[in-house]
Amino acid sequence: MAEDAPPSPDPSPLPPPNRPQRSLELAKAAAQVALDNRGQNVIILDVSKQTALFDYFVIATGTSRRQLHAIADEIDDRLQKDLNDKRLGIEGFEESRWIVLDYGSVVVHLFDEEMRQYYDLESLWADAKTIDLSALGIVAPKKRSED
Repeated sequence: MAEDAPPSPDPSPLPPPNRPQRSLELAKAAAQVALDNRGQNVIILDVSKQTALFDYFVIATGTSRRQLHAIADEIDDRLQKDLNDKRLGIEGFEESRWIVLDYGSVVVHLFDEEMRQYYDLESLWADAKTIDLSALGIVAPKKRSED
């Protein structure tokens, strides 16, 4: 008489069913915060077809160490307080030429101009789809007029 074998565990657990929507929500919030803090050349890349590790990259350029720190801090604050998400890791904060914020399915890259040109992630991930920010309702704040 053969014994019933126990069910084998799933070798590759699937991401939660809402992961793509949640990832896009995080990426949108990070991009908007970067724009709100005067980040330049802000883009969202959909890298989900190139890697199973991440869904989106958010890339932005800052003009100073202080600005890059402010953008990083504000993104952290917004994603934690408003979206109940927690950063998994951070790199480059002290050097402040390339700050990487890891939120699991979304990775935020904040560069100074020289480092952004040097690493050129847009070319490195050229097969990724660039998301139209305006189609997502992401807009740069209007510039203050000098009175």
